[in-house]
Amino acid sequence: MTKEGVPKDALFSQTPFRLVPAENALWRMLFAFACNPRLLPAAMVRCLMDSEFDNGVTTVKVVVTGGAGFIGSHLAAHLSKQGYDVIAVDCFHPYYSAERKERQFQTLTGGRVPLVRLDLLDGERTKRWLVEFRPDVVYHLAALPGVPYSLEEPFAYIDYDIKATVNVLAAAGEAGVSHVLFASSSSVYGDRGNVPLKEEMADGRVVSPYAAAKYGAESFCHAYAHLYGYQMTIFRYFTVYGPWGRPDMAIGTFLRRLLVGEEIVVYGKGTARDYTYIDDIVAGMAAALHRSGGRSEVFNLGAGAPVTMEQLLAELRKHFPDMKIVHAPERKGDVKATWADITKAERAFGYKPKVAFAEGLARTVAWAREYER
Repeated sequence: MTKEGVPKDALFSQTPFRLVPAENALWRMLFAFACNPRLLPAAMVRCLMDSEFDNGVTTVKVVVTGGAGFIGSHLAAHLSKQGYDVIAVDCFHPYYSAERKERQFQTLTGGRVPLVRLDLLDGERTKRWLVEFRPDVVYHLAALPGVPYSLEEPFAYIDYDIKATVNVLAAAGEAGVSHVLFASSSSVYGDRGNVPLKEEMADGRVVSPYAAAKYGAESFCHAYAHLYGYQMTIFRYFTVYGPWGRPDMAIGTFLRRLLVGEEIVVYGKGTARDYTYIDDIVAGMAAALHRSGGRSEVFNLGAGAPVTMEQLLAELRKHFPDMKIVHAPERKGDVKATWADITKAERAFGYKPKVAFAEGLARTVAWAREYER
């Protein structure tokens, strides 16, 4: 039980779940009536989802861990709209507001996706839940993010980014999952300078505990894919931004301060990031679900076009002409630049970013004016 008295595997939803094809109207009506309460035992949902439908349609069952987070919420919503039976899992770690997570999840999914509260550090509960639910695919996004916090609490990253990942990998094997897709980070490349980063360039020489945890988790992914024989796909994200973006990231921090007329703080000089719009990231992750090729593979997901801090500030000034800037020394653990070589993802599953940075930032500013005030 949580401190609020809610079972850890309780399921949260405010509207009926979209678990069956829309044309099965009678089933949907009965299911909607049965699932009206806010809290349901997860076992009831598993039973309903395992039922055979009269139209004979078999859908792919997908679990998204970290499903109430920034990328997880967008991914769960996208896969649900594509017709997959999606269920999201999140422990609501206080790294940032649980209220914000619930709000973004409900806004993006429209109540179509069940959300289970589950602590993946509990290996036995994680295994039992996955074995009972029997998903075909697991997108494992749950993790502690962010470089600065990892300098303060490195052992927390060993717990949430490595131990929890091992629990999911082992549980997926026991549950007969066919494909596990893992969210890693461009931080595993270390500080390479302003050069295109190819997947084979990661060698473990990282510069933060967060990056070390992600690199270690990748190794466990390869090991468990070998042990259990499921397909493994590892994504290395490059600075994802967009509506509902993480509040601790540069763009999110800048926008919150600019909206109330405060100055923004820029750390270091000459930095650049391969800013990648959330819709492009999600499209790439979805496309990789049915990829061909090797059993255990790593792919960069980025825009393939680094944006300097000066370019970012120039774009922001178009939206906030009175913007005030304070410069500060660079922070420990930060890298100078990131730049994704996305050739491998393009060839493997047709990944092709579509949203230019100026357009993506404009969309994000418009969202922030509505939701972040």
